[in-house]
Amino acid sequence: MKDKKSKVKIYLDHNATTPLHPEVRRAMIAAMDNFGNPSSLHTFGRQARALVEESRQKIASFIAAKSEEIIFVGSGSEANNTVLNLFSCNSSKCNGEHFNKRKIITTKIEHPCILEAAGCLQDRGQEIKYIGVDKRGKINLEELKATLGDNSALVSIMLANNEIGTIQDLKEISRIVHGKGALLHTDAIQAVGKIPVNVNDLEIDYLSFSAHKIYGPKGIGALYVRKGSPFCPFVRGGHQERGRRAGTENTLGIIGLAKAIEMRQKEMVEENKRLKILKEKFKKGIEKNISDVYFNGHPKEGLVSTLNVSFSGVEGEAVLLYLDLEGIFVSTGSACASGSLGPSHVLLATGIPSEHAHGSIRMSMGRGTSQKDIDYVIKKLTQVIQRVRKISSVNNEVKYG
Repeated sequence: MKDKKSKVKIYLDHNATTPLHPEVRRAMIAAMDNFGNPSSLHTFGRQARALVEESRQKIASFIAAKSEEIIFVGSGSEANNTVLNLFSCNSSKCNGEHFNKRKIITTKIEHPCILEAAGCLQDRGQEIKYIGVDKRGKINLEELKATLGDNSALVSIMLANNEIGTIQDLKEISRIVHGKGALLHTDAIQAVGKIPVNVNDLEIDYLSFSAHKIYGPKGIGALYVRKGSPFCPFVRGGHQERGRRAGTENTLGIIGLAKAIEMRQKEMVEENKRLKILKEKFKKGIEKNISDVYFNGHPKEGLVSTLNVSFSGVEGEAVLLYLDLEGIFVSTGSACASGSLGPSHVLLATGIPSEHAHGSIRMSMGRGTSQKDIDYVIKKLTQVIQRVRKISSVNNEVKYG
């Protein structure tokens, strides 16, 4: 796609955030006059409440949930923090049997909002265990089985990884986790709207997702809590969301999320078919034109929109900046960790050397990505890698085995 000056602009960072879908924009503009507080009993409040509940039903239906199982929150990070903090609560109101258990199990490749929350809980005395993954990012099921015990309260495992796109076998994980009497949460922020997600089929107890990853607005997310699952509010105050999340509902954001979900329902299947073809073309073009490359993530069980590749002899930040000058916008890893100069914790967990993790680029495609875009990126990426390798301080003698 081009702007009025005909300068190329190709956005390949959809895992970080997505542009608003035109239909989402229209729906939110149309709803802007509905300023009432959904908790108010007068006409304006009731109108806003009706819009919120209509949206809740649409969103719940998309993941095969019940309306009352959806809680609106401010972001995916808030949803994740809410679940991890459930079992640190000592309130007399939280008297479910799982609140007497203390161990939380997660993985080494989770999003920073999970790992930071887990680290904070660990500092407070909570027992946290981290499961490893194989070289493709699949978690070690035998390690999970060995780690689970009678004191295990919660297992939190992301459905699709935000950096390498690997999709976990949540159905099998659920069988193992529930077999040991623990509860299962999944960070599905990169999955909902990109792959089919059915909470009943996966037998999930808690699930987090967000609007801005699927062409919706920022500042709105949702948490699925299976009916009967233990729950304790993370944000306390008023009675909103049936007393489960205080704060006046973000009516416009909720409407935007519902419309984004509606559009995903219409477009996801055909879009995935198209992106699968583009991803294969992308990989073949890189392999043909650039030597010493390694594709991170699972070759078959991964998001068709995500391509994470390591180039030997380069620094990922240098590649990113040179591509930016060519009008190509990519990432070196999770956007939430982009301020760090350290290598990706996800890539290190898969066992690749740190110098190769430093030389990785994540390119995540979306509904606006075209074949012409991919041709242009392959051409410019080849030139950039050649240029950066000539000036790189990285040891070029280190090759992939």
